[in-house]
Amino acid sequence: MITDAAGLGRARATAFVLPALVLIAVFLVFPALWTIYLGLTDYRLTGLQAANPQVVGLDNYTSALGDPRFLSSLWLTVAYVGGSAVIGQAGLGFALAWVLRTRRGTVRRLVEGVVLLSWILPSTVVGFLWFALLDRDGGTLNALLGTPGFAWLLDHPLLSIIVFNTWRGTAFSMMLYSAALENVPPSHLETARLAGANVFQQLRDVVFPLIRRHVLTNLLLISLWTFNDFTPFVLTGGGPEGRSEILPIYVYNIALRGGELGLGAAVSFLILLINLVFALAYLRLLRGRRRQEATAAAGGPPA
Repeated sequence: MITDAAGLGRARATAFVLPALVLIAVFLVFPALWTIYLGLTDYRLTGLQAANPQVVGLDNYTSALGDPRFLSSLWLTVAYVGGSAVIGQAGLGFALAWVLRTRRGTVRRLVEGVVLLSWILPSTVVGFLWFALLDRDGGTLNALLGTPGFAWLLDHPLLSIIVFNTWRGTAFSMMLYSAALENVPPSHLETARLAGANVFQQLRDVVFPLIRRHVLTNLLLISLWTFNDFTPFVLTGGGPEGRSEILPIYVYNIALRGGELGLGAAVSFLILLINLVFALAYLRLLRGRRRQEATAAAGGPPA
């Protein structure tokens, strides 16, 4: 009887989980496997390879890794992620959350509303708004600064998309850090102040150790989102001369504009591997933190 009940329970659990597994298989697993297969072929949008693609093995991967354009896009993407996500969004988001934690009333609601508005608007709409802001001839920024004709998107394309993405994505970090700071006991901060700790020492010794998991989670999510972000294409199209051609734009250019779908699929799989490295590094850091907390709770020496 017990065995039958257990089997019935497993069957019901499987029935509840099965729809989700089917959706994951259809929209995630199958496209990933298809991308891996295309990366091993010379499949193109037109020509003989479109009708009868041939398996070329790892040729697409060796071609991509040996392409100076791919390496340039990779370094541009690293700079884009580091500047706009790690430094910009995470730094500015925490600064806003820290300043607003003790604020109440209209000022806090106004700042949160403006920051959230930039996040909830569709990415394409925000991209065209920033294009209008930075336009050389009729841009709002040039009108405000009195610098007509200054080509922000042509002279400083990478900096432009970094600032754009920082403004667009700061809201998520601000909200996550605001929730994390709510869990920091005020008595701990008060004790640190009475001990003579300045703001930097309070953050280093009290705040960050308590919200480390939130920091790691935030850095992982915004880094992955930024690494795979295609929105800068609206501003610069990857130009001029490839100076803002991050990896998602590079894949678009070679796969759809150039018609080399096999090569584009291979590069997409390389991007997936890089994302997995990010995720594994995060899990390793988080696991190490949990081990330290477990050791401390048991009264043993730090791991």
